[in-house]
Order: sequence, then C-alpha cells, then structure tokens
Amino acid sequence: MDKVTASSTAEHIRTLARTFHVSYSEGPNDRLAHHISRLAGDTVELDEIERLLIGLVRAERITRQEMILLQARYLREARP
Repeated sequence: MDKVTASSTAEHIRTLARTFHVSYSEGPNDRLAHHISRLAGDTVELDEIERLLIGLVRAERITRQEMILLQARYLREARP
C-alpha cells in the first residue's frame, strides 16, 4: 500500500467517510477485477483514499462523477 498522503483532498474524503460512517468492503466483483487485471499484467493497488471513494459511491453518498473529480484532485496533490 502507498504511503498515506496528508493532502487537503485526502482529508476531505476521510471526513466524508467518517461523517457518513462509510468504509470499503471488498466484494466478489472486486476480487474478480483484481485477478483479471493481474492476469492481464496490470497491477492495480488502490490506497486507503481510493477505497474510501469506492465505499462512498457504493453507499450513494457521492456520485460517480464526484468520485472521479475527487480522485483526480487527490492524485494531483499526491504527486511527488
């Protein structure tokens, strides 16, 4: 897992998850997607923040569009 980023977007996402009592729980489709990606030679490892974004979408606390915007902002801030 990547190091935890102390960005304002990361903290905003954590706050949303805490406020709505949301966490990420891996399901069968997640495991399937992981294995398909691995077999294709693509290693995809989501960090804590990206998993929280998925949890927030699944709990219908943010839209998919909001997730994409937040993830893009988070990744820009996390860049070294």
